Amino acid sequence: MKRAYYSNSIECFLQEDNMKILGELTLHHNHALEDLQRNAWLKQIDLLKSSLPEELKGYVAFEFAIPRMGKRVDNILIIGDLIFVLEFKVGDKKYEKHTTDQVLDYCLDLKNFHEGSHEAKIFPINISTEAPDVENIITKHQDLLYSPLYANKNNLFSVIELCFSEKNENINYTEWEESRYKPTPTIVEAAQALYRGHGVEEISRSDGGAINLSKTSDCINAIIDLSKKQRRKSICFVTGVPGAGKTLAGLNIANQRMNIDKDEHAVFLSGNGPLVDVLREALTRDEVKTHKKKGEKITKKEAAIKAHSFIQNIHHFRDDALVTQCAPTEKVVVFDEAQRAWTHKQATAFMKQ
Repeated sequence: MKRAYYSNSIECFLQEDNMKILGELTLHHNHALEDLQRNAWLKQIDLLKSSLPEELKGYVAFEFAIPRMGKRVDNILIIGDLIFVLEFKVGDKKYEKHTTDQVLDYCLDLKNFHEGSHEAKIFPINISTEAPDVENIITKHQDLLYSPLYANKNNLFSVIELCFSEKNENINYTEWEESRYKPTPTIVEAAQALYRGHGVEEISRSDGGAINLSKTSDCINAIIDLSKKQRRKSICFVTGVPGAGKTLAGLNIANQRMNIDKDEHAVFLSGNGPLVDVLREALTRDEVKTHKKKGEKITKKEAAIKAHSFIQNIHHFRDDALVTQCAPTEKVVVFDEAQRAWTHKQATAFMKQ
């Protein structure tokens, strides 16, 4: 299984029959294929083929899955050591802000959670096919992530060419695509500080006594330490009535074990999608609020990245494990089985607050 529905060298892509490419995209699409999606893919194929020169060396991917984020990028081009993340809006006559935000979000997730992209130069491009030409300036957004660029159906390659002055050695395409989920050390450290400071205690508050919570955490931490020492695997089950503090215990244990040491990471997993959303949203809001009080500016996306590395959806964790043969980066995994703790109605009400 590959991360992308379709991937190939640019040279082979340009020579391949459009219907064969569409067939491969359709084969990996797990839902009923609607005409809207089919037509969007065909237009993306046509536009890329008409834009990219035959002599161009590189790699192209359609519907690339960002590890564990539950998101797929329209298209990715890799040329040299430059990664172009393309978001197509076929028929759009102007460059909408939400499209720019979307493609920048994809780039941030790649940079922070995809091991092969940690040290890569990444360029987000908003492609609104009917929009007018605009002047693009190559500037860095942060680290090796560049500010968004804007292209239409007539000037896509011209916009890409502007970035070639930043190009150096080539990326190994196969290794890049097969790279595993791995949060950058700065993200892990930030998530640990985020949880330690505020937020989760409030939304996870329970009637479980602090003494029992401490005993549970101490016991499980001792088992983890013994397992590491004896190089064996262990599984612990924490049970209790609703409100006993099981979720909070899991969050505390995951936080305590989430070290930036290279041989141990931790993650809190739940199959309860609304619970994951609520915990992430609470942490994100608190982070934005804290920065605002300090007179500092941080986007909601930047704050959310930290929460996403700490609290994850078990289904995305599972799907990522099917893509790569590499072992997960985490050595400690806390799985919360509180399937009935949050209903969709409760989660929606919280999000609207």
